Amino acid sequence: MHNSTSTTVIAYIGLGSNLQNPSEQIHSARAAIAALACINEQAFSSLYKSAPMGPQDQPDYVNAVMAVATDLSPIELLRALQTIENSHGRVRGERWGARTLDLDILLYGNQVIALPDLTVPHAGLTERAFVLYPLYEIAPQLDIPDKGKLVDLLDNCPLAGLTRLT
Repeated sequence: MHNSTSTTVIAYIGLGSNLQNPSEQIHSARAAIAALACINEQAFSSLYKSAPMGPQDQPDYVNAVMAVATDLSPIELLRALQTIENSHGRVRGERWGARTLDLDILLYGNQVIALPDLTVPHAGLTERAFVLYPLYEIAPQLDIPDKGKLVDLLDNCPLAGLTRLT
């Protein structure tokens, strides 16, 4: 499954949780991602707390962004992240519903990917403070493919209650 002729790419992964000790879920997922073969952690943001996007009758989320160097293909990386979600008790129920762990590929190098299972850059990336602010913390110089400079996107994205956890 692994393509030995591939080159290493920097990918950015969004991590989120609002069930079963969310901060611990994020730390555990970070360790699981870093332990994957063909993954080398490059940076990890602070944890941020945000209100849920969808139904408001659920706990606040804890979010972070992780940068990794990988030579996994985008689909291989997606499958590995889904395996980690499942091992953390992820149940795919209602859209934007509560979850133990949500792992999203935000960026994969400078690639634009439109597949049935994967869209990169992540579809909601440009409007979500809980993605943009932690991403900016670890990669302020980023240029988002087909979207523009991260710093410019941040200017148009209010904090909307996002707070950094200490």
